[in-house]
Amino acid sequence: MKVALAQLNYIPGDIGYNSSKIISAIGKARSDGADLIVFSELAIIGYPPLDLLQRGDLITRSMNALKEIASHCTTIAAIVGGPSPNTGVFGKSLHNSAFFMHEGRIRAVINKTLLPTYDIFDEDRYFEPGISFETVELNGERIAITICEDIWDEQPCGDRGICRLYSITPLEELMKEDPGLIINIAANPFSHTRIKIREEVFVRNALQYKRPLISVNQTGGYTDLIFDGSSMVIDSDGTILEKLAFCEEEVRIVDIPAGGSVRNGYQCPPPLPADMTGLIHRALVTGIRDFFVKSGLKRAVIGLSGGIDSAVVLALAAEALGAENTLAILMPSAYSSEHSVADAVAMAKNLRVPYHIVSIEDARQTLEKTLGPFFADRAPDITEENIQARLRALILMAFANKLGYLVLNTSNKSEAATGYGTMYGDMIGGLSVMGDIYKTEVYQLAKDINSSGEIIPRQIIAKPPSAELKPDQLDSDTLPPYDQLDPVLFRYIDQERSPDQIIAEGFDPHLVKTVVRLVKGSEFKRRQTPPVLRVSSKAFGSGRRIPIISKYD
Repeated sequence: MKVALAQLNYIPGDIGYNSSKIISAIGKARSDGADLIVFSELAIIGYPPLDLLQRGDLITRSMNALKEIASHCTTIAAIVGGPSPNTGVFGKSLHNSAFFMHEGRIRAVINKTLLPTYDIFDEDRYFEPGISFETVELNGERIAITICEDIWDEQPCGDRGICRLYSITPLEELMKEDPGLIINIAANPFSHTRIKIREEVFVRNALQYKRPLISVNQTGGYTDLIFDGSSMVIDSDGTILEKLAFCEEEVRIVDIPAGGSVRNGYQCPPPLPADMTGLIHRALVTGIRDFFVKSGLKRAVIGLSGGIDSAVVLALAAEALGAENTLAILMPSAYSSEHSVADAVAMAKNLRVPYHIVSIEDARQTLEKTLGPFFADRAPDITEENIQARLRALILMAFANKLGYLVLNTSNKSEAATGYGTMYGDMIGGLSVMGDIYKTEVYQLAKDINSSGEIIPRQIIAKPPSAELKPDQLDSDTLPPYDQLDPVLFRYIDQERSPDQIIAEGFDPHLVKTVVRLVKGSEFKRRQTPPVLRVSSKAFGSGRRIPIISKYD
C-alpha cells in the first residue's frame, strides 16, 4: 500500500484555506500513485480552534467542506481530521474525529476517545469522547485509526516513571479486529523536553502491538504554539524508518507492503540530537514567521539595547521576516555605556537591519523634573529606573503605530519568572519571542546563531548582563547568578518540584526560598505579558494556570 503523509500548515478557523490545501495535496498524491493520504488532527479547522468550536456556523461549514473533500477521493482514500456533531442523546455537542473517505464519500467517522485536559490541552471543554472501536478497510487491509492522545494512554510522569492516565486503551480494543497497520493523526506541539518522549511513545506502541505505525503531525506556528511536524513511519520492530521535515510542510509517499515489514529500501533517519538548541532556533523562527503571516502582519520593531536578549531576538526576527522587514531602535540614556550603543550598531549592521538611535535622555530629565516636587524628599530608586523602561516602550509603540510595525518582546524566561522586568516598559510587545527560554539557554541560542559566522558581536555575548538603568548596574545586583538561578527555576516551574525537593537535591536553602518568593510574587506581572512562543513542556501562558493570589507555600 502506498500511503502519503500530508504534513501541512493550517490556519485555525479558515475552512476555505485549509480545505484548498487538503484538496491540492490529495490531487498530487493521487497523481503520484498513492492509495491513501493521511492528514493531521482537526486539519479542516486547524488546531487548536479553541472557542471557535462553539460557533455553529463554523461547524456547518467544516462539515460541508469535508463532504466536498470526500468527492475528490474517488480513486484514492483519505483520512482527514475535523470536528463532527455528536448525534447521541447526551454529552458535549462535538466529537474530535477522523473522517475516512473513499469512493467519493465519507465511509467512516472515528471519534477520539482520550481527551487530554492538562498543560495547554483543554479538549474535555469541547468534545465528547468516543466509545466505539472499529477499524476501516482499504484494498483488503484493515487499518486502526487513532487520534493523537489515543496512543498516549501511558506516558512518562517524571519521578513516577510510566503512568497510565486513562482507564481504557483504544489500541487494545482496535487490535481485536487484527489490523495490519496503525495510523495516528496528531497535533503534537514542539517541546524540546518532550520530543524524544514522543518518539518513545510511538516506538513503544509499534513494538507492543507488532504493527507498523504511521504518525502524521501538523506543522507551523499557531499564536503561542509551534507544531514541528516530524511525522514518521515506524516498523513493527520499533525502527523509525522515515521522518518528515522539522517545522516544514511536506507530503511524502511511503510504500507499506501488506503483512507488515516495511524495512526494505528505507534509510533510517538520524536520531534526535543530544543538544536541542538548533531545533529550538528553527522552531522560534517558525513561530515568529507564522505569527506574522497568519495575522496579516509584515514588519517587526525591536528595542536593541546592546545586550544579548535583544540581539538574539533581532537575529531571529531578521531570519524569520527578512532584514528589510525588521527595524531596530536604539534608545540610550545617560546610563547607557558607549560600548552598548556601539555593539548594538554593529549588530544591526551585521544583519543589514535598518536602525535609528533615539535618545531618551531629554525625556527622562523632563519627567524627573516634572515629578521632582512630589518626590523631592525621597532618594532615587526603582521608580526612576522604571521611568526609563517605560519611555523606551512609549517610543517603540510610537514607531509601531506610525509605521505599521509590531513590537517584539525581548524578555527571557528567567526574567519573566522572577519579575525582573517593568510592566508597561520592557514587558510590552505583541509577541514574546524568548519568554520560554531561560537566560542560560539564550547564550546557547546566540552560539547557534553565530555557528556559520559572527552575527551577534562577541562583545555582546561576553559582557555581564545589565539593564543599564543606573550607574554600574548588573543583573546580579538583584538576581542570583543565572547559572545558579536557572537550575532552580527549571525544577520549580518545568518539573513542578517543591522547594523541599529542590533543597534535597543539594541546592542552597536560602537560594531556593528566594527564587520561590520571586516567582510567586510575580504572577500578576506574567498575566499581562504578550503571548509566549512555547518551546518547552511548561511555558508561561495557557499551559500554566496559577492563581495570582494564593497562600500556597
